[in-house]
Amino acid sequence: MIFKYILALRPYQTTRQARTTGFAGLSRYGSPLQSMIAVLALVAGLLAALASPPAWSRTVLDLDTQQQPVALQDWGDYWIDKTAQLTPSQVAARQDIPWQPTSKQAIYPMTAGQALWIRFTVPPAPDAERWYIEIPYPSINQASLYTLDSAGQWGEQKAGDLVAVNKWPVPHRHPLIPIAVSAEVPTSYLLRLENGHAFSAPLQFVSESYLSHSEQRVSLILGIFFGLIGLAAIISTISALSLRDPAYGFYALAVTLTGLTQATVTGIGGLHLWPNAPWWNDVSTSVLPTLELAATLMFVSAAVSLPERSLRLHRSLAGVALFGVLLAVALAIVPQEQRMRLFMFYVFLPQVLAIYALVWTWRRGDRFAPWLLLGLFPVMAAAAYMMARNAGLVPIGFMTQHGTQIGVAIELPIIMVILMLRSQHRRENTRRIQGLDRVDPATGLINGHVFAERLIRMIARSERLRHQSAVMLIDIVNTEQTQRDFGRKAAEELPLRVAERLLSTAREIDSAARLSARRFGMLVEGPFSAEDAATLGPRIVARCLMPYKGMHVDCVAQVRVAYALVPDQGSNAQGLLTRLEERLASASNTEKKAVFMLGENPPPPRRHRTRREAVPIPD
Repeated sequence: MIFKYILALRPYQTTRQARTTGFAGLSRYGSPLQSMIAVLALVAGLLAALASPPAWSRTVLDLDTQQQPVALQDWGDYWIDKTAQLTPSQVAARQDIPWQPTSKQAIYPMTAGQALWIRFTVPPAPDAERWYIEIPYPSINQASLYTLDSAGQWGEQKAGDLVAVNKWPVPHRHPLIPIAVSAEVPTSYLLRLENGHAFSAPLQFVSESYLSHSEQRVSLILGIFFGLIGLAAIISTISALSLRDPAYGFYALAVTLTGLTQATVTGIGGLHLWPNAPWWNDVSTSVLPTLELAATLMFVSAAVSLPERSLRLHRSLAGVALFGVLLAVALAIVPQEQRMRLFMFYVFLPQVLAIYALVWTWRRGDRFAPWLLLGLFPVMAAAAYMMARNAGLVPIGFMTQHGTQIGVAIELPIIMVILMLRSQHRRENTRRIQGLDRVDPATGLINGHVFAERLIRMIARSERLRHQSAVMLIDIVNTEQTQRDFGRKAAEELPLRVAERLLSTAREIDSAARLSARRFGMLVEGPFSAEDAATLGPRIVARCLMPYKGMHVDCVAQVRVAYALVPDQGSNAQGLLTRLEERLASASNTEKKAVFMLGENPPPPRRHRTRREAVPIPD
């Protein structure tokens, strides 16, 4: 490697020599023919030099404090040891190793049971600051940095999941190993990496001042992220207990497992939560995501009410979730070389099943399924990108490291809003179901039973306060004609429009009720005079005859109103209602009058004269 560093200075030496001699050195060849031959030879030599891979084409490692982090790029050489049995002294002594240049975006195709060796030399650099080699990948199994000491022995510094974090050279979120920088002589290193799958993290060098500044920024971002996770978990837990909604409970579990998974992925877990548990720090990268997927699957089933919609589909999701729990236990005990294979086998199944369940319920009218699908999509996309990284298809970068955190940060507010709207909708439905024995579900008006109870109380109040109130019955008389002229839909909608007009006519202290398909009732609290009652009836008739928005101008409700003053015209509620019904029933279809007061005599029925009857002649 020292020889490589000397070769890197060749361009400077060659350029300086050419600048000194120039084409003036060709004058020693004498004749023009000889000068031409020399020029052609020089050109051929330059072309051959350009065609061949020169040593000085590599990027020189320059530990510049103004441009950080400093990437290794192609300055080092790598080799994959298939047996992972060689020591650093054996690797340094062997001459038959096919070393290849490193690359900034390289994906090294290693698997469990193999070791990736990287050799590099740190050129002379200012030693005013302490420098570290950084491996920004918290899930690496082990990273060992070797260098020769003054006694000729290889000293080792190691970090990674298989080493307790508090025993790392620098306890950190990911491996961070100090290197010796000399201002006079270069220093050679051997770096040994072990991982269960392809490795693609960029190797870079950072100074102590840069590391302090960057960690403050990262700590702020991660603090906000985990604070959001904790808030969502607490709110979901409280909502699950107060509302007794299993969707909130499963979401609280899923969010908690998401937070633990991201703590493992970002290295926070190994640094702060389990610094003395290297075994768990290693297996948690596959166990926790598996449990998270199982909890998310159960959340989806509860959020779209799959047990009520399709018991078979719900059992399928529950079975896959249970299989995920059993698989998580298996992942904790299987050998490392099989762990990633089992995890990759399972990871796509819950996501595909969750998408299918959401699309299935969406097509069957669930109003929250598309929004749940939208909320879960960023996390699913980030998970797919992470799986591509583990499979060695894409190198480690910003999206592979922080894509999941960004997806979760987008998902949490969306899902929380959806759950709150869903809870509000469920509460409204519950109130409606509980009020079906007192409220008409179509119009929201009270039903006949409640109407009779309120009539009894109104009569008692009127007697006690010595004033008059009014009870009214309103019938729709043109339903059949509306259906013939404007269709069944208009006829079915007409009672709803009448209910709307009655509510707009009634005061806050009055009560409106739907007694049957075509009959409504109204209780008008007193003090109420006979003149007021005489004007209220026609006002109701006129309001119902006004055109309705969205309907044909001639599609209006023709109603008849019968009313009585209480307690003057009776103090028995059931008797009053019976008499009012009889008064409406006695009204003839040919009668032009639409408002009837209880107690007034109905007109005598008209007789149809025959041809033989004599027509009386007035005197």
